[in-house]
Order: sequence, then C-alpha cells, then structure tokens
Amino acid sequence: MATATRKPTAKRKAAAPSPRQKVRQISWVDKLMRTLPFSEEEVQRVITWVFLAALTVLAFAAAQYAGLTATAYQQYAALAAKAGFQVQRVEVTGMERVDQLKVYQLVLAEKDRAMPLVDIEKVRNDLLQYGWIKDARVARRLPDTLAVEIIERKPTAIWQRDGKYSLIDADGIVLANVRPGEGGDLPTLNGNDANRQTIALNALLDQASALKAQVSGATWVGNRRWDLQFQTGETLALPEGEAAAAKALLNFARMDGVHRLLGRDLIHFDLRDPDRAYFRKAPKTEPAKVETNEISSKNNGQTA
Repeated sequence: MATATRKPTAKRKAAAPSPRQKVRQISWVDKLMRTLPFSEEEVQRVITWVFLAALTVLAFAAAQYAGLTATAYQQYAALAAKAGFQVQRVEVTGMERVDQLKVYQLVLAEKDRAMPLVDIEKVRNDLLQYGWIKDARVARRLPDTLAVEIIERKPTAIWQRDGKYSLIDADGIVLANVRPGEGGDLPTLNGNDANRQTIALNALLDQASALKAQVSGATWVGNRRWDLQFQTGETLALPEGEAAAAKALLNFARMDGVHRLLGRDLIHFDLRDPDRAYFRKAPKTEPAKVETNEISSKNNGQTA
C-alpha cells in the first residue's frame, strides 16, 4: 500500500522589520527661538540689521583713523558757511559787573566761523575761568547768531587779610580786589583762609536770623573759631566747633532778646566757656577838666 508522503510545508517567511523612523532633535537655539514673541523671519531681519550696523561702525572707525572724517567735516562746514550758517553776530546778556571787554574778546574769536565749527563747550569753559561768572549758557541761534547768557556771582562780603581787600561771594570765591571803603555795607571777614569758611559762617548765622542782620563782620581766629562784630560795636567770641558755636550763638540771641545786650555799655561778650558767659563793659570816660584860669578869662571877656 503506497503511502502518501506529505510535503513539508514551507516555513512562513518572517515579516521584514520596518525601518526605524528618525527622530528629529531640537537644538537649544530652536527652543530659544520658539520662546521669543517674534517670528523667525523677524529675528533674522534684526540680526541682519545688527550686522550691517556693526559694519558701519567699523567702517566709520577706519575712516576716522585714516583722517577721512575730519576732511569730510571740514568740507561740510565750508558748505554750511557758504549757505549762510556762519557766525555774524554775537549777543551777550546778563553782564553787570563782569569785564565786558574780556568776555567779548573771548566770544568774538568765534566770529566769521562756520556754525558747525563753533565748540560750544569750549567757549563755556573759557568763560567760567573768570571769577565773576558763576555759569554761562552758549547756544547757536541759526543761521548766524551766537547767543551767550552770563550768570554772575553776587558779592556778599569783603575778605581782609594782610592789608588786602577782596570782594567774595557766598561760596568764598574771590571776585575782585578793592580798596578800603569800596565794599559799601558788606560785612568784612578777617583772617587768612577766612573766605574758605564763608559757607559754614552763613550756615551758622542762619540759625540766629535775628542777629544776622546786625553782624558787620567776623574774624576767623587761629583757623578754628569765630569772633563776630556787630554794627553797634560789640564783639562776640564763639567757641570752637560748629555745634558748640551754634549753641552759644543761640544762647546769646535769647539773652539779647530778654536783656537787650546790644547797643548798651557792653563791648565784649565771651561765650567760649559752655558753663559761663563773660561780659566786659566799655571804659568810662571822665569829663574833660577845665582850668579855672580859662573860666575866669572867659568871664572877663563877656563883661562890658
């Protein structure tokens, strides 16, 4: 009996594995770009402009190094002058005590110069070298005017030292030398370096405003303290140190308000001791003696 032989079945072919899908990795730059509130195109445009600006700066620096910008600026100034932008007039205001001749000599040096070539800051700094000028404003008034406004210092006292007299302002700046008696009613500060103490002295007197108007002068003693002179002839010796001097001055102002110390027979007040006050009276003047012979001769001359 013939037997049927089973053909071996072919093995099922295994399915070929599908190729792995590549995963795109996002760089930190892309992550940063996605967090910005701008599109990628806008960012690229900004980067382009920054790059162009950097190139422009480098080109300008190279041209300046080579001296090309100075030449171009000179040509520009020459063209501006031809177009009428040239200093033809100078207007100076605010001068009362300043030497006008010196100011005009300085400012008129810019006359006939092209407006772009006028160094405003240099003109201002040159003006500030004069003691009377506290500040100055310089401006171009196109097309052809240079305007200068002077702000003067105000004299507040006369500084006397070693036989010299000078007007000074509230900051102690020397304004001009004067002769004795030319300061008018201004108070006189005596002593070397007294002008450097002007600000501190004004601050001290401001604490006793009732007395400040009566002060006619002050002496800086030993480079450490003040003696105040009053219009009625008295002298007040104050202690060293700002706090101690202010306290003594206030105490004196209270005593003067109660007892009327100024304008009497007292000539010197010493408040250097914080616990005691010393007053000195004016010396008494004796009446002039008249000889009896003079009296008799006068009587004889009056008889008929």
